[in-house]
Amino acid sequence: MAFREVNSKMIEATVLPGQRLYSQRGAMLAYKGDVSFTPNAQSGQGGLMSMIGRRVAGEAAPLMTVEGSGTVLFGHGGHHIQIIELSGDTLYVEADRLLAFDGALRQGTMFLGSQGGVMGMVRGQVSGQGLFTTTLQGHGAVAVMAHGGVVEVPIAPGREVHVDPQAYVAHHGDVRNRLSTALGWRDMVGRGSGEAFQLKLSGSGAVYVQASEEKL
Repeated sequence: MAFREVNSKMIEATVLPGQRLYSQRGAMLAYKGDVSFTPNAQSGQGGLMSMIGRRVAGEAAPLMTVEGSGTVLFGHGGHHIQIIELSGDTLYVEADRLLAFDGALRQGTMFLGSQGGVMGMVRGQVSGQGLFTTTLQGHGAVAVMAHGGVVEVPIAPGREVHVDPQAYVAHHGDVRNRLSTALGWRDMVGRGSGEAFQLKLSGSGAVYVQASEEKL
């Protein structure tokens, strides 16, 4: 399975017999060869909990299972596409930012509050982002979407990275995340920008940040 960047808003995927990939519904632009597209109610390998996580995150449509032999062009809404290659590590990504990924990757769902405490739990209410993050682990490629391009910011021990929650796309590595604010509870109502909130990431790895705070 291989992804190739055609331009900043379109990728080409090679589909091989005996392998599969998953894509967001409506992401297929064109294809060549004997390729099939089937709705997958379980959204990959995450099972029931993964499906529940995606529903809670506001993503009711299932992913599409892509199989056969040929090539497929993917894109969605004119969004910028970033290809991320995993070599055995875990990628944490907002569910609605997933465009396509290698079917060999193990999929799960992580509740952001598990690392961020109470502030992580209220993140969906104050920042407009989902409460659940999809996890993809193993060896393979992932294509994610963003507004206005993506930059990869390294995270190193002793050098915490602060990200606006609405600019966050994904992260990987041995990283802990924590949402914090310098404002009181009264001031937080209706304020979701980085001026009020910061997603703090520490450890060793990288975080992908989009150029615009606009939500997909």
